[in-house]
Amino acid sequence: MAIFSAWQSLDFGRCRGLVFKRSVIHFVPEDDESMKPPSNVKTPAQYIASLPADRAKTIATVRALVNKHIPRGYDECIVWGTIGWTIPLSRYPDTYNKQPICYVALASQKNYCSLYLMGAFWSASQLEQLKAAFKAAGKKLDMGKCCVHFKSPDDLPLQAIGKLISAISSEKWIEMYEQSRLKTKAGKAKKATAR
Repeated sequence: MAIFSAWQSLDFGRCRGLVFKRSVIHFVPEDDESMKPPSNVKTPAQYIASLPADRAKTIATVRALVNKHIPRGYDECIVWGTIGWTIPLSRYPDTYNKQPICYVALASQKNYCSLYLMGAFWSASQLEQLKAAFKAAGKKLDMGKCCVHFKSPDDLPLQAIGKLISAISSEKWIEMYEQSRLKTKAGKAKKATAR
């Protein structure tokens, strides 16, 4: 398993993209190379342009939703082969693996699209709000280990997802990251030597 950005290195199984469970974000590469964007894709606009027209429209619509609701302090970029909204290294370089801290990511997969909502998978109350929003909207929630799968923006309760995205400021996300690092073996060792 290749871990590109993990707050703890735990194995929760295979998932194309980011795997997030409570204090864990890691990237597990899929054997299928067919859905990875071409290596020359360096921007979200290029990512979308590399997709088939119907998939590009879907990803562009959900990208616009995220951009409308993302709090200040997150940067949109290409991260781990997806469109991601991260705490940039220029702002917070002290990550254990020197990778930006991801908050939201969006990817086109082989059979569906995935929206990675790290905040919703970090917080039990946000996860319950997400489940309740799908139920209230009469929509089927298709969840991966750290993401919501969808084929069309119509499959998502967009207003509720926007609210969840806007709920965690970049400052709070950094704080949550720092708290989670203290729970790791390295964090405990660092804390013990600081005493």
